[in-house]
Amino acid sequence: MRQKRPRNASGSGGEFEHVDDLPSRTAIADALAEIAQPGDLIELARHLAVNGEAARAALERRVRAMTRDGQLVETRAGRFGLAERMELIPGRVLAHRDGYAFVRPERGGDDIYLAPREAQRTLHGDKVLVRVAGLDRRNRPYGHLVEILERAHERIVGRYFRDRGFGFVVPDNRHLHQDVLIPADAAGDAHDGQIVVAVIEQQPERHTQPVGRVVEILGEHMAPGMEIEIAIRSYNLPCEWPAEVTRAAAEIPVAPTADEIARRRDLRELPLVTIDGADARDFDDALFARRTAHGFMLYVAIADVAHYVRPDAALDAEAVRRGTSVYFPDRVIPMLPEALSNGICSLVPDEERLALVCEMSIDNSGEVRRSRFYDAVIRSHARLIYTDLQRWHDGELAVLRGVDEAVADSLTTLYDLYAALRTAREARGALDIDTVEPRFHFDERGKIASVEATRRVDAHRLVEECMIAANVAAARYLLRRKQPALYRVHDAPAADKVEDLEKFLRELGLSARFGSDVDVKTFAVALDAARERPDRRLIETVLLRSLKLAVYSAENTGHFGLALDAYTHFTSPIRRYPDLVVHRALKATLAGGSSLEDAALAELGAHCSMCERRADEATRDAVAWLKCEFMQDKVGDEFTGIIAGVAEFGIFVELDDIFVEGLVHVTELPGDYYQYDAVQHVLRGRARGLEFHIGKSVTVRVARVDLDERKIDFMLVETVVGEPKPKDGGRKAGARGRRKR
Repeated sequence: MRQKRPRNASGSGGEFEHVDDLPSRTAIADALAEIAQPGDLIELARHLAVNGEAARAALERRVRAMTRDGQLVETRAGRFGLAERMELIPGRVLAHRDGYAFVRPERGGDDIYLAPREAQRTLHGDKVLVRVAGLDRRNRPYGHLVEILERAHERIVGRYFRDRGFGFVVPDNRHLHQDVLIPADAAGDAHDGQIVVAVIEQQPERHTQPVGRVVEILGEHMAPGMEIEIAIRSYNLPCEWPAEVTRAAAEIPVAPTADEIARRRDLRELPLVTIDGADARDFDDALFARRTAHGFMLYVAIADVAHYVRPDAALDAEAVRRGTSVYFPDRVIPMLPEALSNGICSLVPDEERLALVCEMSIDNSGEVRRSRFYDAVIRSHARLIYTDLQRWHDGELAVLRGVDEAVADSLTTLYDLYAALRTAREARGALDIDTVEPRFHFDERGKIASVEATRRVDAHRLVEECMIAANVAAARYLLRRKQPALYRVHDAPAADKVEDLEKFLRELGLSARFGSDVDVKTFAVALDAARERPDRRLIETVLLRSLKLAVYSAENTGHFGLALDAYTHFTSPIRRYPDLVVHRALKATLAGGSSLEDAALAELGAHCSMCERRADEATRDAVAWLKCEFMQDKVGDEFTGIIAGVAEFGIFVELDDIFVEGLVHVTELPGDYYQYDAVQHVLRGRARGLEFHIGKSVTVRVARVDLDERKIDFMLVETVVGEPKPKDGGRKAGARGRRKR
């Protein structure tokens, strides 16, 4: 955007007469600061020398937008002032079921407590302006709600009930602390207990609950697939393709054109292969490696989505809106239409596909010495599955009987390269914690047959290390050429978190000294020291909780967890929009041009980070529902498990084998008064000295399953050696029998 220097109080500078020359938000804020008091639009336009009807109208729109965003506040007299000068803080509401709420400031800082009478006017996620009124006895800020800037919820999904002639919807989202009242003539055909979608027609006020109207009936509470339908609507996940997007996808050719193939480097004979999970359908990346005199040459070919999805087109606008593909246990909500995600962009075997290739020269110690990027046409020579590849590498050669000798040679080299990359990873001190994910198996009726934990094998790690190498190469390439792009950044943990972690490790006999300048290597050393300890799970959990979340940013600040000075996401443009942005930046650099401006990238990074969190929360919610559904007919059954979490109110137990977690409330623990040690993450009995900590093995009985609350309650059966079992409670061995795990 072009910007002329505005005429200021001294009379210097030019005038704004055209919409394109409109003052920036910063210039408007500076002008109000110079005026030194709230000003009206006429005064502001005069101060900024904005002339002409169209320019003044555009200035008003920008001022209104700044007001909606909480930068400015409009007084009752129609004047606009700087929120920070008025000691007003914009933030998002974090509501609690008990009626109170907190406001998380957008600019950082401590959360601000809202008492129930203040929180009554809001719903979770609303953007508000608050004024800090003081500090409570624990030195925490509490505040008053000044204005609601933006409502987070226009629709609510939940269960419809009628009681004494009144209808209401109980939100499925546990953060929403108010039911939505439904007048008798606004319920449609909804029946008691059904899952519905309600439009909020009257937002909550100080003395009234939200009022709404049922606009969609999803079905009965326990219908198969209901958990996904609820998650989609609760988290406002875009799942319908606009007509113009469907038309645009249909116009994409089913194969690359001859002209485009001729323009690119021809790698069709290179034995590239894809390596993914058994149920994958969108293949973003293909790999090939060969030995060289000084180490390895690694080719990472990534689907060239940017060739088909152009900026500002209908496909691009929808991809931005979605931000990421969302992977539920039994379905996917893709970022791109299936014609692209599973078709022309997917690197399916034996089909010509366009790709952006990262070619890297890597030495025997795992260091990338040179890298380059170029457009290519490729043909995947095989579609491999992680577990099959690992079995082949472990000696079951018949598993990959169909692959040719060139592919087999590349796979052997990839494993050798992986060993070198692992060595480099360990040398720089990157964190290495394997997470375990649930895998659901469904029967022919769509009900859950079983839940199991999926564990990673070296084939997973091999692909991960190759992708990390390509992502780092892309980040450094863009930085060297000063090309604006989105980076994947992970900041060092906060000082108070590090201090708590250091105390915790010291209590366990691990002398980790982090110092004021936190080094990830210290974290890695602590993890390595815990590897053979019985409390390894406890140490890993506490360490992970001390870390910040990784986000997308236009500014590269490095990646703490991976111990990298520069990192981006380049390898999954079919399912992640930031990767598509990076592809465009790389292509712009190769063509000698530039891509997006920093300001646009900063906003896009925040949006993509939000979409990622939204997808994670939606899938977690659906998984929690499915686990509860699976456990409903197991009330009274006994299982072994380990303590996966400790809180003041009880212990969370993760069952062996079936990967389900539930709560043993503190009142269900053996008779004693228990004290929570926040540093050691332990519940400790004051009289008998019993301790419950993460990683401890226990046997539990399923006491209750609440599908609406996504909660499973357990009772302890066995605690420690010598601790007697309760004489009563629950179903004993018999028809179902005691389950051994």
